Amino acid sequence: MLPIPESTSDKVRKMAKSSLISAAVLFAVAAAAHAAGDPAAGAKKVFQCQGCHGIPGVRTAFPDLYSVPRLGGQHSAYIVQALQGYKKGDRSHLTMRAMAADMSDQDMADIAAYYGAAAK
Repeated sequence: MLPIPESTSDKVRKMAKSSLISAAVLFAVAAAAHAAGDPAAGAKKVFQCQGCHGIPGVRTAFPDLYSVPRLGGQHSAYIVQALQGYKKGDRSHLTMRAMAADMSDQDMADIAAYYGAAAK
């Protein structure tokens, strides 16, 4: 077997590195496009959320007494992460687990985009 000249090996390494970087960028762009929420679509999906999260100073008594957080102006990524946690069972609030159980990833992204764009 003939040895590969160092200059050829460097070219191959650079091409492989360039290909991997290009693939990673393409994947990141595709993932961001898929995960992007639509605030207008989210506005049509938050009717159940508004009963607790849209009323200033509301408190809930089930399962425990606590103040319900306002979602307007919250970071979209945080809302998606929280909803996914409820759906997976990583977060324990029973009402929110039930609310998130039937949400698709797109529903979560749309709702998060709606609240992320809303005023605090």
